[in-house]
Amino acid sequence: MSDYLSQISMNQHERWMTLALAQANFAKDKNEVPVGAILVDCDSMEVVAEAHNESISNNDPTAHAEIVVLRKAAAIKQNYRLPRTAIYVTIEPCTMCVGAMYHSRVDAVIFGAKEPRAGALVSQICLAEKSFYNHRLDILGGVLEDQCATVISNFFKGRRVDAEKEHVF
Repeated sequence: MSDYLSQISMNQHERWMTLALAQANFAKDKNEVPVGAILVDCDSMEVVAEAHNESISNNDPTAHAEIVVLRKAAAIKQNYRLPRTAIYVTIEPCTMCVGAMYHSRVDAVIFGAKEPRAGALVSQICLAEKSFYNHRLDILGGVLEDQCATVISNFFKGRRVDAEKEHVF
């Protein structure tokens, strides 16, 4: 466990995750898959950047909340490396996003709900356990898990209901 994860209380993790949940709700309001992320500077304990999924609105398959927040933070910091930072994301990141976190040198990933089908930290391929990376990611999952899972499951339930309505004669 990194210095950051050991020095932060669960209450503080929940406060940061609440900001990520607000971003997920912004995404939902735009008909994007409701995933939100924030990046925190581990030294100043301030939010560097906030983001949500923008893949649909930007016609960009890489515009996941995690990628968007890393891009924003890199622009703010004027550096593609983001050491001494922690990313909070409402859903366990996918392979693409975990790769971007490694390349940007994020220190810690804190997520809300597991993503059983495509989660790349604990649910499927467990990339943080691989020894071939020259950087380590510290992981904390399950922060505000129920709230994070509810946002995304309600979104997809709504989509299924809408799809069923379209097929009713």
